[in-house]
Amino acid sequence: MKKILFTGARSGIAASVIEKLLHDEYYIYVTVHTLEQLKKIRKKYENFNNVECFKLDVNSKNDRDKLKDLDIDIFVSNAAIGYGGSIVDTSISKLKDNFETNVFSNFAIVQIVLQNMLKKDNGKIIMISSFAGIMPLRFLGFYCATKASIIKLTQCLRKELKLVTKNIHISLILPGMYHTGFNQIMLENKYPISNDSIFKNKEKEIKFIEELFWETFEYKKLDSITNKIYKAIIKPKPKFIYSAPLFQKIGAKLYQIFKW
Repeated sequence: MKKILFTGARSGIAASVIEKLLHDEYYIYVTVHTLEQLKKIRKKYENFNNVECFKLDVNSKNDRDKLKDLDIDIFVSNAAIGYGGSIVDTSISKLKDNFETNVFSNFAIVQIVLQNMLKKDNGKIIMISSFAGIMPLRFLGFYCATKASIIKLTQCLRKELKLVTKNIHISLILPGMYHTGFNQIMLENKYPISNDSIFKNKEKEIKFIEELFWETFEYKKLDSITNKIYKAIIKPKPKFIYSAPLFQKIGAKLYQIFKW
């Protein structure tokens, strides 16, 4: 029975993928950030013998060290946070926090789980990035930067591992805009805009455009991206890049060509 580790698995896309895996031949480690979240997911999965839930604050070295005793076959790196706000006047401490969680801590876990994968010469690393790592979004610059870093680091990791093994597969997941609630947290946590901000007089305009944009383009159903991640997990030789939904994928490609 292959063992899968999910970080940031409280809800949203990760939880949707786990639902598809529950009746397959996998042993699933479902991890969340806080003890309060842990209580809820333990209740959610209490009837499944192939699910083990525990707290994993990816920013905590003590928590990460727990993973050294686990023989992980597949790692799905999903833990993330996001801050909204202008690059001009949002605290750099938030930029550091965003990189600590989304990039540094998740790749620290990659280094841990890879040790056993390399010993047995088998495994999968599945990194969740975003189209936000390709297309710049106003007032989400910090978040976009972390997702761009995940893309580049994952590309480099794949090239490096190819020098020593063909049996550890790296996949990069690029979800578009899905309505999980995560985007709304990022959009709202910059309000009210500080009186010292150069954008203070633009607050109503910014909020109106953002709400219209996300209401128009966010996908309500997660099936399209859930199915892609599921394929990356179950296929013996998964593709490197999986992305969805299709029309946002086309938009990202057009941006890469024309750099609007």
